[in-house]
Amino acid sequence: MVVGGSAALAAAGLFAVNGTVSKLVLENGLSSLRLVEIRCVLAAAAFAALAAARRPASLAVDRRELGLLAVYGVTGIAMVQWLYLVAIARMPVSISLLVEFTAPLIVALWVRFARREHVRSRIWLALALSLAGLVLVAQVWRGLTLDAVGLLAAGVAALALALYYLLGEHSLGRRDPVSLGAWTFGAAGLFWSLLLPWWSFPYDVLASAAPFHGVELPVWLLVAWVVLLGTVAPFALMFVAIARIGPTRAGLLGTAEPALAGVVAWVALGEVLSPVQLAGGAVVLAGILLAVTARERPPGDMAAGDAEVSPRPATGAWHPG
Repeated sequence: MVVGGSAALAAAGLFAVNGTVSKLVLENGLSSLRLVEIRCVLAAAAFAALAAARRPASLAVDRRELGLLAVYGVTGIAMVQWLYLVAIARMPVSISLLVEFTAPLIVALWVRFARREHVRSRIWLALALSLAGLVLVAQVWRGLTLDAVGLLAAGVAALALALYYLLGEHSLGRRDPVSLGAWTFGAAGLFWSLLLPWWSFPYDVLASAAPFHGVELPVWLLVAWVVLLGTVAPFALMFVAIARIGPTRAGLLGTAEPALAGVVAWVALGEVLSPVQLAGGAVVLAGILLAVTARERPPGDMAAGDAEVSPRPATGAWHPG
């Protein structure tokens, strides 16, 4: 639990920083589609290089698995990233994240009602606390008019993110996180490359500079950060978390991202957080702490409908059940 939980929280922290770095890139000439494209392609190359260096045989894939990896890459990787960028272009980042991070709730509902597996009541309480905290962080009551397209994009992104967690749990029963990253990001990169040919890529933007606190940062350096520390590292950590603690808990711990993103934006961009938003962040962390400290109990001590996340010995993966 410690390794999986730490991996999920570390991933959330890196994703939070990546939001600010991506915003700097988008504000300096690179479109959201092109940023997602270069992010997916370069991340696929990095994952493939790591897999080849560690264990080349791990990259082998059969035809039956290839279809699943393609679906995972296009929906769980390509769509989540693009739809999130569409949402934040039309709505405040906090609101977009609030909608998108209903994904852990979708996962828990799927596990409970589609799989007909029990989810421990403590996890439901943790989800409720996390969502309530996100509402406080977003301050949804402050006369906000939601953009229909942005709201739709964030909603579909939530569904795609839930699919990312669920397919990740399934795929990690067959292969390691690094080779999974290579194939899924490869599928996402191919998808965007077919839609947006590389000969039309605005390479001149990469050579430009982005002002940041009186310093001119090369856009290519910011893109490198987005690829390595904003994509490869956190996605690999999240794959580890899903394998260790299952998609419900991994997704729940991922809800730390909006609160952490607010802190990063506060420090880096001067976007001051109100006392209510700080309180919301504390509530999110309380929900996460509740989930992390939920321990497995012997079957005889467990009431019906109060099941815990239990290990799957055959694969080393975990699942809620």
